[in-house]
Amino acid sequence: MKIICLNGWGGKMHDALLPYLKHEQPDILCLQEVVHSPATSEPELTYRDGDHVLPQQANFFADVCAVLPSHAASFCPAAQGILWDGDTPVPSQWGLATFVSRDLPVIGQAQGFVHKTYGADGYGDHPRSRSAHVVRVHDHEMGRSVTVGHMHGLRDLRGKMDTAERKAQARAMLALFDSVVQEDDIAVICGDFNVEPDSETLALMRQAGFEELVTSRSFPGTRTAQYLKPGRFADYMLVRGYDGTAEFDVIYTPEVSDHCPLVLTL
Repeated sequence: MKIICLNGWGGKMHDALLPYLKHEQPDILCLQEVVHSPATSEPELTYRDGDHVLPQQANFFADVCAVLPSHAASFCPAAQGILWDGDTPVPSQWGLATFVSRDLPVIGQAQGFVHKTYGADGYGDHPRSRSAHVVRVHDHEMGRSVTVGHMHGLRDLRGKMDTAERKAQARAMLALFDSVVQEDDIAVICGDFNVEPDSETLALMRQAGFEELVTSRSFPGTRTAQYLKPGRFADYMLVRGYDGTAEFDVIYTPEVSDHCPLVLTL
């Protein structure tokens, strides 16, 4: 089973990202920073937040569905706000998505929020609403059930330091995960957590029995050359209950986002 976790950067590098996903065909794809704008057929819109201006693929969710047609797709919005087509505002939903190969029966799942609730009237002030999704599948080849959950961690304009909101977010993620996972499952939690390796978030997950793979396997970071700010860590993959050899890699090339894909093969 191949599990890929990636912050897709709103599809900014879709010309590289979509072929990458089509080639890789992960059994489970956990994708954060997904845009869904059903009100428009325009391919590209613009996100504006003060001096933060970023091109977005207007229907990034549909674009990924098109290159993974044999997968069941779930979009989990955190909020609906405004993107821009020139000077025209376009309502657009933002959140994360999970893609599961139809070969894998989904035998349990939970969708919820790890910070605030659905923002129906705009993206809101930072730290903004954050959704999460957990799926439980059965892998008949392994003879095991696997539970996979992911979230997109809070962005704090001050940086990636520990905050009370981030600690509460980690606890909420673990509670949502615990509502789905069963005792004998292989358990995986992943995502763009927006924290440093020594964070309370990862400490709480380690206390819950998870092994964090990015730093424990000495990868130097999870950001590509597209990311120009200091700090090279944001994304993490954690595993519990697997006694086999888990192949894990952080993909630095090809660059498909300002984040690296995290690839776990069980």
